[in-house]
Amino acid sequence: MFKKVVVTGGAGFVGSHLVKALLEQGHSVVSVDNFCTGRAENHKDYLNHDNFKLIEHDVCDPLELEADQIYHLACPASPVHYQADHVKTLQTSFLGMMNLLDLAKQNKARILQASTSEVYGDPLEHPQAESYLGNTNCFGERACYDEGKRAGEALCYAYQKEFGLEVRIARIFNTYGPSMQINDGRVVSNFIVQALENKPITIYGDGSQTRSFCYVSDLVDGLIRLMNSDVSVPVNLGNQHEFTILEAAELIIELTGSKSVIERRPLPSDDPKVRCPNTAKAKRELGWVPNVSFREGLETTISYFDQRLSDPKPVLTMLNGDRPNGATYSREPRIFVSKPAV
Repeated sequence: MFKKVVVTGGAGFVGSHLVKALLEQGHSVVSVDNFCTGRAENHKDYLNHDNFKLIEHDVCDPLELEADQIYHLACPASPVHYQADHVKTLQTSFLGMMNLLDLAKQNKARILQASTSEVYGDPLEHPQAESYLGNTNCFGERACYDEGKRAGEALCYAYQKEFGLEVRIARIFNTYGPSMQINDGRVVSNFIVQALENKPITIYGDGSQTRSFCYVSDLVDGLIRLMNSDVSVPVNLGNQHEFTILEAAELIIELTGSKSVIERRPLPSDDPKVRCPNTAKAKRELGWVPNVSFREGLETTISYFDQRLSDPKPVLTMLNGDRPNGATYSREPRIFVSKPAV
């Protein structure tokens, strides 16, 4: 059934893949992004699609749009970005969430909050099930993101209780794939870029800490399934195949044929020692299981980064940040309304 869908953070890594999938399903999609970490370049293949609109807007400010469904993905998701401005990250997680909930209430729309495995903190339960209450440090370096997302979940359920709003909560684990930024700051992108440039691969700690890596197409499938389900409690979305950080680095060196060596650095405070989802609920309630192996997903992601590094100039000519050259805008919120110069 045709729907009017709003995706905040739509020009970001996961958001742009989600927008593409929704357009392919025949929906009308509005991508909302302030280009803090998102790139209009990520929409280059469908910027002029009849059912697509890209709006430059900060979700910390109220937004007026028509919507049947709202996917709220707006927020920096890697430590290097969310720790760049702790207050802004908290504002985006709380005020942004409230503004989008108000928009959902106004439209009687269903809303999905892109929460995170970070709500579990440095977990004492492994793998982490949705029932686990977490082990977080509300004064730590990661608190702006961890606690912001926890507050966002609480807001969702407050609106559900008070106003009968239909909410969906996805707790997203480590995700990777094409369209990640070169300076994303997360494990996979860091290791691939360092390997392709034959630079030392930096591992924090002894490399025994674990992560489970989910390919972006699998995650997008899970998000869409969750949105269209009757499940109103949090659901983990991630890959259950667990790797140590050292194993991930060695596999990337192998796949790139790199001459990189491993360089160890001190482990940051509050960095989780283990991270792996219990996805039994997603399988049972959504019929969802990830299908792309880590090796297969890495091969595609490495090819993407290799191309980006060899030809870093974007297809769209950007001016004034990430705005396409030649695009014109309405007054706030700015809307991309003309074809960008190529």
